[in-house]
Amino acid sequence: MVRDMTEPVVTTELAAAHGLTGEEFARACRIAGRTLTYTELGVFAVMWSEHCSYKSSRLHLKQLPTSGSHVLQGPGENAGIVEIGEGWAVAFKMESHNHPSYIEPVQGAATGVGGILRDVFTMGARPIASLNSLRFGRISATRMRYLLAGVVAGIGSYGNSFGCPTVGGEISFHPCYDGNILVNAFNLGLLHSDRIFRGAAGGIGNPVIYIGSRTGRDGIHGASLLASAGFGEASEEKRPTVQVGDPFAEKCLLEACLELMKTDWIVGIQDMGAAGLTSSSFEMASRAGTGMRLDLDRVPRREEGMSPYELMLSESQERMLMVVCRGTEEKVQEVCARWDLEAEIVGEITGTGRVVATFGGRVVVNLPARPLAQEAPVYDRPSKPPGDLLARRTLGLAAIPLPDDFGAVMRRLLSSPNLCCRQWAYSQYDQTVRSNTAVRPGSDAAVVRIKGTPLALALTVDCNNRYCWLDPYEGARAAVAEAARNLACAGARPIGVTDCLNFGNPERPEVMWQFKEAVRGIAEACRQGDIPVVSGNVSFYNETEGRGIHPTPTIGMVGLLDDVDRHAVQWFSAAGDTVILLGTTREELGGSEYLFQVHEIENGSPPAVDLEAEGRLREAVIEAIGRGLVRSAHDCSEGGLAVALAECCISGDEAIGAVVDLDPTGGSGEAFLRLDALLFGESQGRVLLSCNSEALAEVLELAGRHGVPARALGSVGGDRLRIRVGGRSLVDEKVAHLSGLWRGALDLLMTGPAVPDSPGGQGEL
Repeated sequence: MVRDMTEPVVTTELAAAHGLTGEEFARACRIAGRTLTYTELGVFAVMWSEHCSYKSSRLHLKQLPTSGSHVLQGPGENAGIVEIGEGWAVAFKMESHNHPSYIEPVQGAATGVGGILRDVFTMGARPIASLNSLRFGRISATRMRYLLAGVVAGIGSYGNSFGCPTVGGEISFHPCYDGNILVNAFNLGLLHSDRIFRGAAGGIGNPVIYIGSRTGRDGIHGASLLASAGFGEASEEKRPTVQVGDPFAEKCLLEACLELMKTDWIVGIQDMGAAGLTSSSFEMASRAGTGMRLDLDRVPRREEGMSPYELMLSESQERMLMVVCRGTEEKVQEVCARWDLEAEIVGEITGTGRVVATFGGRVVVNLPARPLAQEAPVYDRPSKPPGDLLARRTLGLAAIPLPDDFGAVMRRLLSSPNLCCRQWAYSQYDQTVRSNTAVRPGSDAAVVRIKGTPLALALTVDCNNRYCWLDPYEGARAAVAEAARNLACAGARPIGVTDCLNFGNPERPEVMWQFKEAVRGIAEACRQGDIPVVSGNVSFYNETEGRGIHPTPTIGMVGLLDDVDRHAVQWFSAAGDTVILLGTTREELGGSEYLFQVHEIENGSPPAVDLEAEGRLREAVIEAIGRGLVRSAHDCSEGGLAVALAECCISGDEAIGAVVDLDPTGGSGEAFLRLDALLFGESQGRVLLSCNSEALAEVLELAGRHGVPARALGSVGGDRLRIRVGGRSLVDEKVAHLSGLWRGALDLLMTGPAVPDSPGGQGEL
């Protein structure tokens, strides 16, 4: 191959600037059999980047259970697919768009939503529900408010315009995210179980068609140098690498693709997402064991003078690469034209096993597909626990004073950034477009119906980053267990997981240890619960100037309800109902929101998870809801039992009070030494139910049959929340006042006095 004299000479130094080590560059040259062209260097850089190749995580992800009787597609495709019955299946996935959202929050978050939508509908599914998991630093900092406002606006603008409801999610705040926020986007789509499309480029001689928006210079190096490296002082200079989205173009692309998928013309299809034309062409050819010839002169573009390097690496949005049966090209183009989309034939399938791209009459890429797509370097990186791990887990409770006013603590927690109502955010999202939403944001899980059937799906995303910082293994188990409890509280049985594993620099042994421990915890919890992991994403290098985030292995989980009319919500609704607690409260305060918010302490061991007991609890809750015995169900998690009771009183359309009397032993048989642990400790495996008095005996019998501790606590009604322990009144608050604090807190936090940002973008405490 003859080098273009206008392009840089490819050297080890240039390869290093592209993120390739000296050994990786040498290996790439051996694969090519010569020195790489500049465009080929870009191809290797993106395909072997951490973001695309999973070279630091692949070895450990093999532990995850990925198969099951209802799994139609596991990891390795654009999205996982699980069969749900009645001839239907669901495709779902969660992915990160962290660094782009920190640099340009509106477009970063918007294109994160756009990318996950394409991952789902490229499988043949119509997107019907989105969620998101968002992590921010201190909300008192001016920049953090700007980032939060921009991310929420970006999610809303893209999802609302596209026409897919955002039905749930989570938002958390912690100083560890001051320099590196997390934006994890989840989407689920519905498809016929016998009409699945995959990204394989089969059939020698079949044409390759580029469909969608024109290619520009946005997003170049997004996968290789933005998503696969930490932030430094020059992070703002990376703003031009953030993609720009057009939700209306994506809507047209969706409809055109779904119309084409009703025919037998499509052989393979893949989104041009991270690494753009490079990843789609190499991955499609590799999966099919074929080759591909590309004519880059035919790629539609919106900017003049684009080089082959830019055309191959651009991450411009709303584009698909499609392989169709020879002879159907004009039909495909006609359908696309009806949707005002360009559809250009840019190549054909070959039998060489190589991707060959030409530009201006010369070959600029000539590389084997498989080594780049499936044989990237795999690293078993060194790992070791953090040196301060013992200190993190040491909690001197004797030095922590008991509250004088437990009601004041509750008010503080309910108005804190991590526990207050998220209505400020989700009111900016269209929650009901397409009219499938049965339970909107604000309950433990969202519920969407499957029209034409009695079926429904429950959806949730969960992770407690503080637990994972203290104990990544136990924290990851807790994330899976809480997600499954949330689904059970809606009445749904878990059927599949997608994960988004957010960590710092994997080249640091402490971070690699966190990652390995978290994967081990997820694998164990999913195996115990018989919940396959069908898709996911690993996001490393979430750090700024050497300061990494807390490990944040976010779990997205989907559950199935056999009857949409038999679902539950978390809030009390009928005076006179009995309040029941399932599970046991233990004297566990480590890692709690109470210690963090009230005492500014993060130490201790997180609450232990009993996976076998969690399974029994889920079965009891699902059966109780399915039989119509209970009116509400709410998971006890952050903030503990007192906050969960308050949420049951104030999260519905109208606040309603309750009077409860807690067992001073928590059900363990021994009186607690600390009442704050009874009220605000975060013991796992607990659910609050409400039912009418006639159903009480049956609910208690059902719980006993499943081996789940159960106790009636009191009754619903009145205008106050009263919590007593052994006859002693600890909390007595007007629920209208609690509701006002809880619902208005995020608005106040966003508009209250702000502190200046430090040079690193971090607000001062």
